[in-house]
Amino acid sequence: MQLLNSDKDYGAIAQTLHWLTVVLVILAWMLGIFGDVLQKGESRQTGLAIHIAAGSAILILLVARLIWRSINPPPVSEANEFGAWLARWGDPAAAIAHYTLYALLVAVPVAGIVLQFARGNALPLLGLVAIPSPWLKDAAFAHNVKEVHELLAHALVAIAAFHAIAALIHHWVFQDRTLIRMLPHSKE
Repeated sequence: MQLLNSDKDYGAIAQTLHWLTVVLVILAWMLGIFGDVLQKGESRQTGLAIHIAAGSAILILLVARLIWRSINPPPVSEANEFGAWLARWGDPAAAIAHYTLYALLVAVPVAGIVLQFARGNALPLLGLVAIPSPWLKDAAFAHNVKEVHELLAHALVAIAAFHAIAALIHHWVFQDRTLIRMLPHSKE
């Protein structure tokens, strides 16, 4: 298996960073949505701790992805029978979707950090250290930030779903290798 991206395929490092991000986003989103279902007390606290750890890891992975992308650029877009049309409309749409995903991968965890601080709570960093809140608890502000955090999280999941659907359309309709080259062992 190749570690680096080639002209045609993503390497193992890019694939790993991508799929780890996917898993962490789903985990954090699910815990955010269903965390209130957990029993009050230790179970809910554990769920929140995992949610915060996943958000922190998403930020760390995003930095790693951006560094890796600058060192090892992605492969060029796949050619297919819709080439001219996709070059005109699809490539800009894909770029906008990718930049929006990157922006949301920053905005959602940052809003979560602000929410944690607005609640007057320390921010645990992957269970290693905790950063104390720089300000006092403000319930009204925390409520507003929670709304923004949830809205951004839903937008992230919606854009990610659009991204996944676009990859499936490339696979089934355009019949190119756009999806395949982001999967492990994609060499043909």
